[in-house]
Amino acid sequence: MKNLHVAEDISAAFTISASFYTDSDYFEQSKKKIFSRCWQFTGDDENVKVPGQIYPFTLLDGFLNEPLIFSRDKSDKLHCLSNVCTHRGNILIDGNCMENNIRCRYHGRRFGLDGKFISMPEFDEVKDFPNEKDNLAVVPFEKWFNFLFVSLDPVSPLKNFAGEMFTRMAWLPLNEFRYDPYRSRDYLVKAHWALYCENYLEGFHIPFVHNSLNNALDYSGYSTELFRFSSLQTGISKSGTDIFELPADSPDYGKKISAYYFWIFPNMMFNFYPWGLSINIVKPLNPELTKVSFLTYVYDESKLDTGAGSELDKVEREDEAIVENVQRGIKSAFYDKGRYSVKRETGTHHFHSLICDFMNS
Repeated sequence: MKNLHVAEDISAAFTISASFYTDSDYFEQSKKKIFSRCWQFTGDDENVKVPGQIYPFTLLDGFLNEPLIFSRDKSDKLHCLSNVCTHRGNILIDGNCMENNIRCRYHGRRFGLDGKFISMPEFDEVKDFPNEKDNLAVVPFEKWFNFLFVSLDPVSPLKNFAGEMFTRMAWLPLNEFRYDPYRSRDYLVKAHWALYCENYLEGFHIPFVHNSLNNALDYSGYSTELFRFSSLQTGISKSGTDIFELPADSPDYGKKISAYYFWIFPNMMFNFYPWGLSINIVKPLNPELTKVSFLTYVYDESKLDTGAGSELDKVEREDEAIVENVQRGIKSAFYDKGRYSVKRETGTHHFHSLICDFMNS
């Protein structure tokens, strides 16, 4: 597997090689080199608000497939733990529950809600038992307002990935945002996960692909800011309506902003609109298939279905169609690399550079 390369100077750079999207070795290596080292959004704390609650989940189901749990102990402390028994590998918790401890149904091994080993029947003769390896593995997690993030082996703290978003949007009452399952849905896209992300990372295609979104946004004012592991695209309203009421201390005060599009490497998108927040998680399944989960958090229902944050389903299907076309095109014998628009594709160049950094490490 060859090292990937994208030149630092965008004006001289070629895009990442098409082999990254088509070679199964790159896809498999990205599990350990990219996704295990970065942070993943895992929902909010609604399922683990009360001491004794346990919430099982699979981290990137269909890709990383790591069984984990959130548990809140009797001291009201939240933990993220492996959901695999340290005896013989049985899955411990199958569904949301209230418990005083965690008990394996296979051979009766018990753990505290903090993951510490408590007891095991028929193990009196075992030497050097119990030891640290008999505890459930503790998994790094961090919290922003009610939102939970997990990483199996983080290369850097969450604030280094998402700190600019935390600061920029700190004025919003995010604790009041409520998850709406009826407006949330999954999409299957017949394309490589990175193709979907790089499409998101440039507004260059908006006038050509998204008529309704182009009618809502002032394309000339569309901008991209780059950070270490993230970027921000800002959409300016054409009409001056359906915009944020920004506080005076915001760096964007006075601008007619109708959307903040934050992207967190490698696969998280936080789209802030006057009505609330649409979180998009891009989940690889195989080199030619990706699941994209749209998770909707509503703050102001009166502003739903207006401005840049309206017709999200239509915009998504337009993106799907174009990205699936690209998936077919990159397999051509006549395509390997392209060039970047210096003005419009800085976000995509930044994304490709990060992929190279992680994959070559």
